[in-house]
Amino acid sequence: MTASNAAEHAQPERWVLQFCHGYDGPFMDCARQYAALFKGTSYKVCTVYLTGKPSEAVVRGSASDEVLFLDYSSRDVRGLKLKAIRDIRRIASSRDFALCIAHRFKPIYVALLGTKLPVIGVHHAFGDYQRRSRQWFANAFRARLKLLGVSNAVRDDMRACLPNWPQDAIQTLYNRIDVAAVQAEQVTRHQAREHLGLPQDAWVVGNVGRLHPDKDQATLIRGFAQALPNLPVGSLLAIMGSGRLEASLKALAAELGVADSVRFLGQVAHGLRYFKAFDVFALTSDHEPFGMVLLEAMAAGVPVICSDCGGGREVVEGVGQLFALGDSAALAACMQAAVSVPPSVSFDVHLQALFSDQAAITRFKPLIDAIAPRSSFS
Repeated sequence: MTASNAAEHAQPERWVLQFCHGYDGPFMDCARQYAALFKGTSYKVCTVYLTGKPSEAVVRGSASDEVLFLDYSSRDVRGLKLKAIRDIRRIASSRDFALCIAHRFKPIYVALLGTKLPVIGVHHAFGDYQRRSRQWFANAFRARLKLLGVSNAVRDDMRACLPNWPQDAIQTLYNRIDVAAVQAEQVTRHQAREHLGLPQDAWVVGNVGRLHPDKDQATLIRGFAQALPNLPVGSLLAIMGSGRLEASLKALAAELGVADSVRFLGQVAHGLRYFKAFDVFALTSDHEPFGMVLLEAMAAGVPVICSDCGGGREVVEGVGQLFALGDSAALAACMQAAVSVPPSVSFDVHLQALFSDQAAITRFKPLIDAIAPRSSFS
């Protein structure tokens, strides 16, 4: 076959359009997770961020073949978002896209109105389809829209809001981490404690999250106060994060007589690096769509305690301790048990089986085959 004939018979280059609202918080890593699903396949991935300034660090972190920044502010994309619709239409027409993966409702909305592509909508929170207007919109585009929740809890919330959808059109694909990469970034226990200003010999309960009612650090502090008399001498609670409840949470610790044993560490850059500073990690959210910090704690080899909060239960069930929402006495019992009862399973095995890229590919391939049957996920 001549070079010209080979070129004529070559498979056309196929692309996946990944459309994200922004890259703040965990969402750059979410983009990386979905781009990683196509590594080693015939697809290339173009990731587009609706909001956020261009950033070389985000380009590197997105693990995509191309990264584009539309550079809108949150205010710019309120309402009908006509300019964003035109932008995504222009991008979609620039190459041979097989499908679009859109994260959160606004990108799903823009992608469906701006392109003719099949769209996989990924939802990271509860309540996205509680509004009747969103239910109507999803139903209007049901022929080319599939929905993914980051946990069974999020999936079931969407199914309840869209009761006429077939169950296979609303599925679960867990968030996940690159276990080896996260572990390579995490520093030793000694280094982590030195960086955070924690004593090397203390027994430390760790928590990471915004100081916000959703995270319910009030129950965390109450549980720690109840457990403290039965914990090793000098035990500490270390809370990594900032938010509007900081003053009231400090007042609560003082009221309970544990102010000297509770360390508010503030916002810590690259916090996941320092999880080995903790002897146990406790998440007390009153609702949690998933709980990525639980994966990061397990990657560090730290035992986990979690409130029975939807997605959090799914992450730790079988490898960690669960307690009823808001039950500080039950949380205290979990902390006490964590002192003397080591984990009975390997966190690495659990992470690889459920929350790795390879585990996700196994679940994701049938969805791609269904939504873009003429494309080859290989």
